[in-house]
Amino acid sequence: MSKAPLALIVDDEPDILQLLGITLSRMNIDTRKAETITQAKELLSQHQFDFCLTDMRLPDGDGIDLIKFIQDKFSQLPVALITAHGNMETAIDAMKAGAFDFLSKPVDLPALRSLINNALKLNTPSSNNNTKTTVTPKGKKLLIGDTEVMKKLKQTILKLARSQAPVFINGESGTGKELVAKLIHFKGPRGENPFVPVNCGAIPSELMESEFFGHKKGSFTGAVADKKGLFQAAEGGTLFLDEIAELPISMQVKLLRAIQEKSIRPVGSDTEIPVDTRILSASHRDLLALVHDGTFRQDLFYRINVIEINVPSLRERTDDIPKLTRYLIEQLTRTHGLEKADISESALQDLANYDFPGNIRELENILERALTLASEEIIQSDDLNLPDNLKASSRNSSTNRNNQPLDEYLANIEAAEIVSALEKSKGNKTKAAKLLGISFRAMRYKLEKLDIDLD
Repeated sequence: MSKAPLALIVDDEPDILQLLGITLSRMNIDTRKAETITQAKELLSQHQFDFCLTDMRLPDGDGIDLIKFIQDKFSQLPVALITAHGNMETAIDAMKAGAFDFLSKPVDLPALRSLINNALKLNTPSSNNNTKTTVTPKGKKLLIGDTEVMKKLKQTILKLARSQAPVFINGESGTGKELVAKLIHFKGPRGENPFVPVNCGAIPSELMESEFFGHKKGSFTGAVADKKGLFQAAEGGTLFLDEIAELPISMQVKLLRAIQEKSIRPVGSDTEIPVDTRILSASHRDLLALVHDGTFRQDLFYRINVIEINVPSLRERTDDIPKLTRYLIEQLTRTHGLEKADISESALQDLANYDFPGNIRELENILERALTLASEEIIQSDDLNLPDNLKASSRNSSTNRNNQPLDEYLANIEAAEIVSALEKSKGNKTKAAKLLGISFRAMRYKLEKLDIDLD
């Protein structure tokens, strides 16, 4: 018979201690109770706990002090903080200090049970043995790279997977931000539940509220049946908000409330629905600059940016290019049913000397094109068809972008890639989107955003 999990509960209110103790007992969890930080530290030295739940205000300090102590001395112990209702600043500070998650008073018992179940999953044998950072449990794409920046990224992913804190993933277009989000999800306690990615820039503004929160039948023209939104689709799992900077201000307000209250209200409904969803978000744009410009809400910025992780560009890890290239070639040949192929050393050197403004996505597109055009089983330099004007010889030149702002420079490159894909597909937007590795809806959005006229 397996040993029951052991939880430490820290609160100076006897009624709260009793309520939490009864709730955990019904979940077959043994408890030890403390009313002060001093008592909690003594119990920590005497027992091996599986989970800790602490109040914020204690007679000899606050819960964040205890969280920092546990992070320092018992880093594998998940600890959650109970805060006063609506005190999001405290909750954010707690998660930055290393808290697994937080609960607001009055404690919602179903939310408490869900939180504890997630925390206990972190200490299961399968979780403890899940130390490889190169592959998701579902065997999807790998996170390839052995450079120092990639080693650091992999370590950070493992650490963030043990938390429920909102994470903002920063990085240039094409660096693999969604893959990082997937790894954080799959390596955490929510890994067996849905991972729902959404490109915020690809949703028409008039449909955003319905897409995120769902709607009731008859709530607007065309609402012929009840529909669940993205938050409900990600119930128990993770909602990944890619290109979150593209959300209009009106939607930012509603998103902020949903994240803070952990509940949503479908369009046309009078009642709110509680949701248990972790939020990960990403953008290639500078959100803080957008906050200063007034186009992104500061309160939402601080709510989603509890922890920030930066995904390095391919230019920052050129030593990874040979290994990454061979991996992508293997994946592409398998996907398209092609004969096994390799790449020459001179072609690899050309790739190492290229700037890759489109990062890994561009490398994949280059290799896919080369595999199609190559006359031999080994890809040569000429098969790569690299743009001469973007070679690394001009990497450090101040005129490389003709002094254009980075966003404008990247937008021009993106537009050129889209036009090129459209030319190759003879104007077929669906085929062009496939060549670019994006959805048709994202393609349509980009055509409008970049003002590309096909007529």
